[in-house]
Amino acid sequence: MSTKLNTGFFNKKILFQAAKESVIKLNPALQIKNPVIFIVAIGSVLTTIIVFSGIFRGSFSSFNLQIAVWLWFTVLFANFAEAVAEGRGKAQAESLRRNRTQTMARRIVGKQEVSVNATELKKGDIVRCRAGEVIPSDGEVIEGIASVDESAITGESAPVIRESGGDRSAVTGGTKVISDWILICITMETGNTFIDRMIALVEGAKRQKTPNEIALLMLLSGLTIIFLLVVVTLPAFFGYCLAASGLPMSQNLTIPVLIALLVCLIPTTIGGLLSAIGISGMDRLIQRNVIATSGRAIEAAGDVDVLLLDKTGTITLGNRMATDFIPVEGVKVEELANAAQLSSLSDETPEGRSIVILAKEKFNIRGREVHQLNATFIPFTAQSRMSGVDLKTDDNIIHRIRKGSSEAIRTFIQNNNGFYPQEIQDIVSELARQGATPLVVAEDNKVMGVIHLKDIVKGGIKHRFAELRKMGIKTIMITGDNPLTAAAIAAEAGVDDFMAEARPEDKLRRIRDEQAKGHLVGMIGDGTNDAPALAQADVGLAMNTGTQAAREAGNMVDLDSNPTKLIEVVEVGKQLLMTRGSLTTFSIANDVAKYFAIIPAIALSLYSGENGSGPLSALNIMNLASPQSAILSAVIFNAVIIVLLIPLALKGVRYKPVSASTALTRNLLIFGLGGIIAPFIGIKLIDILINL
Repeated sequence: MSTKLNTGFFNKKILFQAAKESVIKLNPALQIKNPVIFIVAIGSVLTTIIVFSGIFRGSFSSFNLQIAVWLWFTVLFANFAEAVAEGRGKAQAESLRRNRTQTMARRIVGKQEVSVNATELKKGDIVRCRAGEVIPSDGEVIEGIASVDESAITGESAPVIRESGGDRSAVTGGTKVISDWILICITMETGNTFIDRMIALVEGAKRQKTPNEIALLMLLSGLTIIFLLVVVTLPAFFGYCLAASGLPMSQNLTIPVLIALLVCLIPTTIGGLLSAIGISGMDRLIQRNVIATSGRAIEAAGDVDVLLLDKTGTITLGNRMATDFIPVEGVKVEELANAAQLSSLSDETPEGRSIVILAKEKFNIRGREVHQLNATFIPFTAQSRMSGVDLKTDDNIIHRIRKGSSEAIRTFIQNNNGFYPQEIQDIVSELARQGATPLVVAEDNKVMGVIHLKDIVKGGIKHRFAELRKMGIKTIMITGDNPLTAAAIAAEAGVDDFMAEARPEDKLRRIRDEQAKGHLVGMIGDGTNDAPALAQADVGLAMNTGTQAAREAGNMVDLDSNPTKLIEVVEVGKQLLMTRGSLTTFSIANDVAKYFAIIPAIALSLYSGENGSGPLSALNIMNLASPQSAILSAVIFNAVIIVLLIPLALKGVRYKPVSASTALTRNLLIFGLGGIIAPFIGIKLIDILINL
């Protein structure tokens, strides 16, 4: 899924479609989903009926007509905000639909391949995909290895390797095999594949309101009911004041004025933008190539205060590199480097390649042709924990060179009646304390020295962890390394805590322990053994390159399979919460300011003298020209401010990694104080324009 798709606010196609959708959303069955704006819609209908009723009676009121028009604009602008947010998602979904093609599949029936339409595949079917063919549905590779083009969902043109076993076995329907072949077991029914679910989520068809969103909507509905009761009782109080001041009852508050007052006092601004904020939060994740299976997950990301991060690939680059040769006493460093390079010539791992390159760069020891050495290479196994080479000389003497862990080489030396010096153990312990990985090299029954391998901590990661700490988020590094190595890397990276020699059950236990203390936990994973922990975590970010089990267990999927993406996910979640809080603060502060505009305007005539001014004139601190222009100015401002805030709702409030108290203070100063000042300025300017 390419993020280069133009889904900006000023996309003409999206704006035009949103304008049409804002009219369609006037359907009461759709409008009632937003109670605050639904009340405004009812007021618009009543005001419109009053306008037409006046026309038929021959008493047309342009004032009532203008109120009706701007009330309808308020409803349409609120619908427009939601429609623009949905339109951005639908544009992304349309891009996915274009990438999805109807394909034929080679289903294995017995020992034969039968060509069937991809829509006929069922869960458990076995299909074969060859080079150039499109993978028909989601599944797991059970045999073979192939390069797969996943640009249809990730937007990344570089192919990835998919193979049976391990953590790179999941394949997605709609992606394309580039080379070789694979046998796939289908894991999803038609219509419920990963891309199908992505499309439904992206376009908002299955978007459910989050708990926080529902709670805020209930609060706004409660405020609306309170203001409704207040406005309904105003004519009685106003009538009493008219009688006390000797004014005719014909000057009592009219229904259009009462509706205008209600609309300006209820939180229409946040009511109109609330849905757009939630949809745009999911959209911002999509722009980072992360799919959230629910808005709840995004909210949880904003509240996460404990992050579990794998060391390899997340905190460190993942490839340990040889940085030094440390010989024992009596052995020249060139001899150690030569033996280390010989034992690594057939080692295609990044570590093995780095040993060959280091020997070449430091001592100009050229890599030799393997077939010229009369050598037998010994591959690494989990049982032996070492690798090496057997060299046969011209007089048939075999020299055995081995490199491996300290314990494995100690056993090798002792089995050959050799001596394992304490000096080596001291070097190994010191390197482990530094966070390095030591590999001991031996020839026959003699220890030659140690290769210093170092897993490089990613640049800037310490700064990122410091920012997370400012936000009150605790970082925990998970690694299979021994405690000494883990402690050294944890100190270098700047994490708050670490788990050494961690197994899958250890991760699950740690998550449960943190949750029992009241924390919200986020973690990443890609393997089947990560699935329990991903399912338990409040935010489980699964790698797209991982297994199907991991993707199903998590509540987010990273299409780029970038382990550091979890930090960005937390930032997007916090930005969503901050945006909602900021605009809610602004909306409520707005209502306070509009109160000072309308209430003095409608009460100005009470107890007034012959010149039209009275004791209540002191409340008209904005010095608005007339009661009619004051009411109309407030209604216009109430409608226009929704449109002006749509870009902010879609883009989100600018996020800074600060503490909760600092964020609250900043929020109150900018959006609270700004929400009070803006209406005073805006309503006054509109009042001046109206009276021009």
